[in-house]
Amino acid sequence: MAKRNVAVATDSVANIPQELVEEYDIKVIPQRLNWEGITYQDGVDITTSEFYARLATAKEIPTTSQPSAWEFKEFFEEIAEEYDNILCITISDHLSGTLDSAQGAQKMLSEIPIEVVDSRSASMGQGFITLAAARATTEGKGLAEAAEIARQLIPLTHAVFVVDTLEFLHRGGRIGGARRLVGSVLSIKPLLHLVDGKIEPLASVRTKRKALQRALEIIEADIIGRGPLHAAVIYASNSGEAEQFRDEVQERLQPAELYMTELTPVIGTHTGPGLVGLAYYTEP
Repeated sequence: MAKRNVAVATDSVANIPQELVEEYDIKVIPQRLNWEGITYQDGVDITTSEFYARLATAKEIPTTSQPSAWEFKEFFEEIAEEYDNILCITISDHLSGTLDSAQGAQKMLSEIPIEVVDSRSASMGQGFITLAAARATTEGKGLAEAAEIARQLIPLTHAVFVVDTLEFLHRGGRIGGARRLVGSVLSIKPLLHLVDGKIEPLASVRTKRKALQRALEIIEADIIGRGPLHAAVIYASNSGEAEQFRDEVQERLQPAELYMTELTPVIGTHTGPGLVGLAYYTEP
């Protein structure tokens, strides 16, 4: 059986809805969740519902780790049985060592054409970049062209979100420039965003509801006069809030496509429960 041309791969925190993973045959390598002496594969042997229910009463907060270079090597070798070329898009290297692991495997497999791209994002920001590359390959684009499409989308992709507390980001060391908000008044809800792959503060608002309204105002101003909007509501264990926010996004921003996806256990470990946000980009 002849091999197909280009496989698009990513890691599990991209949060791409499963139906799209299957539609475009996107290859996903799980991140690792380490909890009370057991290592779980993100989204494989621990589900989001199991994770958030357990986190609510946990005495010990889990830690996370990226797949090793050797795990990536096996992952790429398996993909190469079906495909001639591999494009792998990872979570921001400011948030994880995943990029280093993927590049380590790339060096070990010089006989396989592999491109590794740092998304400078996470969750569905990373997911949208991966999807754009995957859609390009279905249109017949080769490895170099698909990688270039992914790279062009990186500066156009944004993620804005509200967390219930900065405690989880602070404890996990992923807090970036938002660290200066730690210890601020408890009634303040920080509105955060990803800037060049780092978590930075965008605004501080007194209630979560107002923070989400402020997020919509900021995004609305950002997309004026631009091409069609692609968006995904991201959330952590609070589907009711997320559904309400999704309806408001649909009404106010009129996206060309809109998804809703729950953060996987590995990324939820760092945000904690209660996050609501929007990952989005406008077509160039």
